[in-house]
Amino acid sequence: MKIDHLVLHIDSKYQKDEEVISKIRESGLLYEPTWGKGTKGFKASNIWVGNEYFECVNLLKKKGGGWLKEWVNLYNKGHRGLVCLMLDVEDINKSYEILSRRKVKMTKPEYMKFKWFFNLFTRTMPWINSYFNIFQGFPFQMGLQQMKDEKSREAMTQYMVPNSRDNGITDIYKILIKGKFTNEDFRLILNIFRDGIVGTDSIKVYLKNREQEIEFIKCDENEVRVYVHCSNEKYCGNQVTIENTTIIIGEET
Repeated sequence: MKIDHLVLHIDSKYQKDEEVISKIRESGLLYEPTWGKGTKGFKASNIWVGNEYFECVNLLKKKGGGWLKEWVNLYNKGHRGLVCLMLDVEDINKSYEILSRRKVKMTKPEYMKFKWFFNLFTRTMPWINSYFNIFQGFPFQMGLQQMKDEKSREAMTQYMVPNSRDNGITDIYKILIKGKFTNEDFRLILNIFRDGIVGTDSIKVYLKNREQEIEFIKCDENEVRVYVHCSNEKYCGNQVTIENTTIIIGEET
């Protein structure tokens, strides 16, 4: 299991306001908001960091135009920032079976689809998703994802552009999620990650042979901090905030 991407709900300024867009680019993150998938109901813009990315989504219409119903509801209620943390797995059906035996509630794995062109056509993406319940104290959820096959994974690389690795910003190594987590939320996290390290009001999880870390912390405010590796001194130490999520470039100090 490893980090794949973070889905962020955003206001339109992150895709249209040149000053806001410039601040993201000046941090060292390569960003082209006019690129990415979308319909008449939503627009997604990706910020690629090596093989991982931030999927920034703005709803163009209240119904969402094919965006996930639960996420559309959260967006229309005013939630901005992290709405989903997607984790890549090798065998999603096996993960589903194991977690179901632990009584973890999650959706049945299925290919991601969304309708477009007046709902006349359905586009099927080359990956299978499954989602856990939305947390009670922090309106976001986690999900599992598996690419259809290696051919599809290789084909995806051509869409991983522009990519911040060209600026020496290569991968996500730590995610810190602070929020109003309930005890039930923490039970869910520990059911998913049986090897989670429990601290005082926190759970720490290591992924990808301990190369990646996710820490959940009970806090009065909901905020996310994402740390990315950087080999370019020009950008090390920079940070940029997109809604409730701050991206910190370079090693943690």
